[in-house]
Amino acid sequence: MTSPSLLQGNSLAARDAKSLIHAYTNLSTHLTDGPLIIETGKGINVFDENGKEYIEGLAGLWCASFGFGEEELIEAAIQQMRKLPFYHSFASKSTQPGIRLAEKLLEIAPAPFSKVFFANSGSEANDTVIKLVWYYNNSRGLPEKKKIISRQKAYHGVTVAAASLTGLPPLHNDFDLPIKNILHTTCPHYYRYGKDGETEEEFAARCADDLEQLILKEGPDTVAAFIAEPIMGAGGVIIPPATYFEKIQAVLRKYDVLMIADEVICGFGRTGQMWGSQTFDIQPDILSCAKALSSAYLPISAVMVSQDIFDGMVKQSEKHGAFAHGFTYSGHPVPAAVGMRTMELMEERNILGHVRHVSKRFNERFNALADHPLVGEVRSMGLIGAIELVADKKTKRSFDPKYKAGPKTAQAMQDAGVISRAVAGDNLALCPPLIITESEIDEMFDRFTKGLDDVAAMAFRENWQEV
Repeated sequence: MTSPSLLQGNSLAARDAKSLIHAYTNLSTHLTDGPLIIETGKGINVFDENGKEYIEGLAGLWCASFGFGEEELIEAAIQQMRKLPFYHSFASKSTQPGIRLAEKLLEIAPAPFSKVFFANSGSEANDTVIKLVWYYNNSRGLPEKKKIISRQKAYHGVTVAAASLTGLPPLHNDFDLPIKNILHTTCPHYYRYGKDGETEEEFAARCADDLEQLILKEGPDTVAAFIAEPIMGAGGVIIPPATYFEKIQAVLRKYDVLMIADEVICGFGRTGQMWGSQTFDIQPDILSCAKALSSAYLPISAVMVSQDIFDGMVKQSEKHGAFAHGFTYSGHPVPAAVGMRTMELMEERNILGHVRHVSKRFNERFNALADHPLVGEVRSMGLIGAIELVADKKTKRSFDPKYKAGPKTAQAMQDAGVISRAVAGDNLALCPPLIITESEIDEMFDRFTKGLDDVAAMAFRENWQEV
């Protein structure tokens, strides 16, 4: 947190407060507290303007898989900038980096996809997905089959349509969202929503039944698709209960409902496999990905579609004279070149094998936090995880929101030198760069635990556990 005195004069903090709007920030508080200004980064660490070092425990925003300062990715961008700094993909134009990256994505995809469409962010990718689903069903002569079902606590982006898919109230409140044809079904969080005596498999069956009842209520002829993150990220790092996707997909097949996998966070090694879809045996008809596609060094995202969906797109393109969708920077050659080099480095350095190896230590350290007096549940897989803070471990009672337990804990951890993030209330997430070592994992958790202990002492002093 910036000292208020630094918000006076012409300091960077003062200039920031005077000029910038910050995403996911209390704008009122920011005007008095100011920003944390990050100056440099190397490996898993970033350094602020005063030289203080932090472990970037969230890989930026779940994305910097190769950490900071990876020269191979920097060089890929430089070389492509010199060769062709920009070109577009409109009206049958193309570039070599875009072609190569599309081919590579289809090669490593978790399902037999046919084609790739490039965008610039996960939000744009999921916005595109919605349009493609509607376009496709129009090509099939099914103009009423347009509703898309997401889940409570899901996160799919912030554009008007993608934020509608997102199942978190702050993204809807006073933005007049969600738009029509977007529905939400049960959040598959066993710890929070499983009933007493109910097994994970029974909870999964109830989630699938809830989905089926929603489809029947709306009318199967009106429901087009279901979208899901393999592991829900910003909703709290929620790992699906056993047999969940098996049961969900059986319902989708029964009613001719497309399966959309949002791999924006899970894609490219986060779960220990290339795709979260492989980890949970998801067979998607459409897949969106972003973030680690370029290790976040440059903005790029992608949507992959099945042959059936592409055939529908071709049919509509013939009808209207063109596929009238795209962005100026779709398939931009510089991000595409960096994305391609990222995919090559994953293979050359056996990043998947490394993740599977070090994730054992990562999960051990996470699980050790289960006994902490503030921790109700620990959730982790691969190199992604979270703890959920509770006022009462036995009853799972959450802290009164007035205490701001999650944000205060994130701040305490930042003060201790590790950047975490409070997500979906009082959940503290870690999602470090995939290159992290076992010793760095230990140091990250030592700092993480210190921040947690500091907040526990504060909670005791201020009696946060009051009923």
